[in-house]
Amino acid sequence: MENQSPITIQATINAPVEKVWQYWSLPEHITKWNQASDDWHTPTATNDLRTGGTFSSRMEAKDGSWGFDFGGTYTNVQDHQLIAYTMGDGRTVNVTFTGNGDTTEVVETFDPEATHSREMQQSGWQAILDNFRKYVEQH
Repeated sequence: MENQSPITIQATINAPVEKVWQYWSLPEHITKWNQASDDWHTPTATNDLRTGGTFSSRMEAKDGSWGFDFGGTYTNVQDHQLIAYTMGDGRTVNVTFTGNGDTTEVVETFDPEATHSREMQQSGWQAILDNFRKYVEQH
């Protein structure tokens, strides 16, 4: 498990980096985009976006059949550029934001977990990132 290489996903968002950063980090936006499919939602989110700060999101199936808390501690936050954090289980995530005028490239690299296949993890995280892109571009 420890030797598994990180998984990388990315999206180019048609919005300036300041807007992308705000929508990524404010709980009132997180609760609207943080799901991989329409039958899931994020009813609550908290976020203290600073190095040493913590965050938590409650992700649930809309039918109430299943849910889990997703959270961690920020290890490095650089405004409009980088968010790095460690999840509750010790895995690490790096998210970079590269602004280029009216577009922003978001690249997310994360350590895989042992339960689900790499493909399933990559497609699930990519679906959430794609949902984020659609949300930002529509608002």
